[in-house]
Amino acid sequence: MRVALFGGSFDPPHRGHVAIAKAAADQFALDQVFFAPAGRQPLKSQPSGASFDERLAMTTLACIADPRFTPSALDAPRPDGRPNYTVRTLRLLQESMPEARIFNLVGADSFFSLAQWRNPQKLLELAEWIVVSRPGFQLADPSGMELTPTQRSRIHLLDSIHEDVAATHLRERLRAGDPCKDLLPGEVSGYIQHHHLYLEGTNSQLETSN
Repeated sequence: MRVALFGGSFDPPHRGHVAIAKAAADQFALDQVFFAPAGRQPLKSQPSGASFDERLAMTTLACIADPRFTPSALDAPRPDGRPNYTVRTLRLLQESMPEARIFNLVGADSFFSLAQWRNPQKLLELAEWIVVSRPGFQLADPSGMELTPTQRSRIHLLDSIHEDVAATHLRERLRAGDPCKDLLPGEVSGYIQHHHLYLEGTNSQLETSN
């Protein structure tokens, strides 16, 4: 079985996320893509606009788009309040699916900052990497790292994506009351409207760990 971990804030999950996951599943013959909202991301200091439970609920709705998509709480906030590290999440996925071939689906910017992540060498060992970028992008080693030929053979480029959704701009529109139906799956837009998320002057219950 070929599976991918697709982690991120998903604050909210938008059509760009869905397009990336579909393209990855098609190009790399993935049986399952786990959409895993992050509890507390160690390299991000800003709090989420929605709580973890709200982001997981929206991610569950976004996953309706494709039977290969599965929402996952694998990267939920930790009871001890510690940051969520991808190396731990991939270990948990590997333990739960020991026979699976595991991929980690990330954007190019995240991949190039891999040296700043917890235990980057172990990350490259635990999973193959699918790096998402625009057409014509040249894949290079992460900043400050020199990969071995074996490591490079486990890194794959996905450059067929034309969806470009800026999460910050999206949340600004949502705060102004725009349902953003052009950028959000219909079910996600409906959830946001029903629960009055992201609106100016309203606050979701933010995770203190983020």
